[in-house]
Amino acid sequence: MSVRTNARGAATALAAAAVLGAFLVGCTSVSTSQGPGDDVPHVAPSVNASAMAKAADDASAAKSASDEASAEAEAAEVAGNTPEAVRDAFAGLQATLNDNCTPGSANCAYFLGRVNDELARLDKAMKADAQGPGRFKEPLARISALRTTLNGDTSTANLEKHRSELIGTRDRINTWMQGHPEDYR
Repeated sequence: MSVRTNARGAATALAAAAVLGAFLVGCTSVSTSQGPGDDVPHVAPSVNASAMAKAADDASAAKSASDEASAEAEAAEVAGNTPEAVRDAFAGLQATLNDNCTPGSANCAYFLGRVNDELARLDKAMKADAQGPGRFKEPLARISALRTTLNGDTSTANLEKHRSELIGTRDRINTWMQGHPEDYR
């Protein structure tokens, strides 16, 4: 919402500057009955007209940019509220399939944390699925059992301690999902 507010404020300021510029350009054509004074250079009317047209075009472009920025901000806001598709969350989990780690190794904390995060993402997507979470009873039950085992502790030490359960859950869910492609495509 603040992006929209900032974009509108910037567009308003730009439009005000364009109008002020148009007025200032118009002031240079001031003349008296004897013509412009000696200290005012003579400006042809066509120059003033083109300057005013340019200022109006600039103001129009600023308004268009502001409207476009507002539309993009609203689209991003709507996209942020849309639940993730199960197929997208499952793709993230599948990206971990050929990976493994040895407890205590440098990448093990990252790997186990990622598998845990991908399972949480899949859990959220399955629960938010338009056809209801009943389509995914078995995978949701496996994720729930893993959550019970982890007892809310996602520290590296606890994830390493339950490494086989974490990787086993990932592998069993992958097998189930591969056997039910109509449920997530």
